[in-house]
Amino acid sequence: MEKNKTKNERVKIIKIISVTIIISLLFKAYIFSRAHVSGPSMMPTLINNDSVIVEKISLLTHNFKRGQIIVFDSQDTNHDIYIKRIIGIEGDEIELNDGNVYLNGAKLKETYIKEKVATHGGTFLHENQKIIISKGFVFVLGDNRAVSEDSRYLGDINIESIKGHVILKMFPLNGIKIF
Repeated sequence: MEKNKTKNERVKIIKIISVTIIISLLFKAYIFSRAHVSGPSMMPTLINNDSVIVEKISLLTHNFKRGQIIVFDSQDTNHDIYIKRIIGIEGDEIELNDGNVYLNGAKLKETYIKEKVATHGGTFLHENQKIIISKGFVFVLGDNRAVSEDSRYLGDINIESIKGHVILKMFPLNGIKIF
């Protein structure tokens, strides 16, 4: 009798552990995950070695907004994962002129970048050139424009390449921030 009770308890524990692992894996795959910031391209908002929580539910709705910080596959040969800020969404007109970003004809107010940071053109979007963001794409820039490889070089980012958007900076602990 005691043997059966012990065996039943072991089976229950194994079932609980199995269900917990499955729920955790599903949670990580479809709802939230952690990402690690590598490099200075998002300074001062995010710095090298910050850890962030990425929300993935928006991947189902494709409801991305200007100002959101996203994690995406760069589609380069190494499929590097980048973290950048959405500046424009489909249908928006983007122009770089005199070191400033213009969104739909108006100079973009960017409180998240350091003062006197100039946004110069790249190999995809040159200065004094206007582009319209295509359906199913977003235009992204790093907050530290001088060192950021972003849509100025990569082109518009297909929303299918997006892995999620940042909702929380969780590490270091003295810098916790909700986005």
